[in-house]
Amino acid sequence: MKLTINGTNRDVTSEPDTPLLWVIRDELGLTGTKYGCGVAQCGACTVWIDGQATRSCVTAVQDVVGKSVTTIEAVTNDAVGQRVVDAWIANQVPQCGYCQSGQVMTATALLKQTPKPSDAEIAAAMINLCRCGTYNAIAAAVRQAAQA
Repeated sequence: MKLTINGTNRDVTSEPDTPLLWVIRDELGLTGTKYGCGVAQCGACTVWIDGQATRSCVTAVQDVVGKSVTTIEAVTNDAVGQRVVDAWIANQVPQCGYCQSGQVMTATALLKQTPKPSDAEIAAAMINLCRCGTYNAIAAAVRQAAQA
């Protein structure tokens, strides 16, 4: 199968029903996207598929053939993604950091769809889990990135 990952065409040999997360991590060696729960609840595995924030742990690789997949490794190639990363750093969001790639991908997708979200829109979109409880810092960083 041919996939487009971070703007590059890649050949993969995994079975068609293999979760995209495992193809990204194990076959392509892009380890920024994390495994958290395996049931699309936590959001650590969030990538963009054609610009939409998507849980890669429950997405079969066959379902992304012909689509554009973006992982955390390429988020700063996008101007909004760079603003989000800059805001994350300025607000010192990460503690352990495990969930942060999924958080950044989700926040960037939100700001690309809704450039000036309200606090309610931020709360509704940022549903990824963070065991460290950095939710206030996450919301502050999203608000800062929206103002940049």
